[in-house]
Amino acid sequence: MENSNLLKGIRVMIIDDSNTVRKSTEITLKPFGCEIISAENGFEAMSKIVENKPDIIFVDITMPRLDGYQACALIKNNPEYQSIPVIMLSSKDGIFDKARGRMAGADEYLAKPFTKEGLLSIIRVHVSKKQ
Repeated sequence: MENSNLLKGIRVMIIDDSNTVRKSTEITLKPFGCEIISAENGFEAMSKIVENKPDIIFVDITMPRLDGYQACALIKNNPEYQSIPVIMLSSKDGIFDKARGRMAGADEYLAKPFTKEGLLSIIRVHVSKKQ
């Protein structure tokens, strides 16, 4: 049985150039009480991180201009935001991608397409550490 208040007020940021991924993540998480902040690229995400201070960030690896690795490194190199868990999203599930994500400072790696359970589990694990 799901406890819909378990994630109430958790600010989840999703950075993905795919509107479908952003929307489906929002539809999945809103019923659990999460606040969704979405950005379609790394540049847009930076200002939204400053404005909204998300509790957890999901970032797609493959995006134009500023990719997920670069966005993750920028977040993790900023002392004010480096404690925010950053989860890399990718349709590639290779060891090289995971290693590169770790080098950029990612806390975890979630392969696309991801399941509702996978998404919720990662949020519970990483956000419960902060509370």
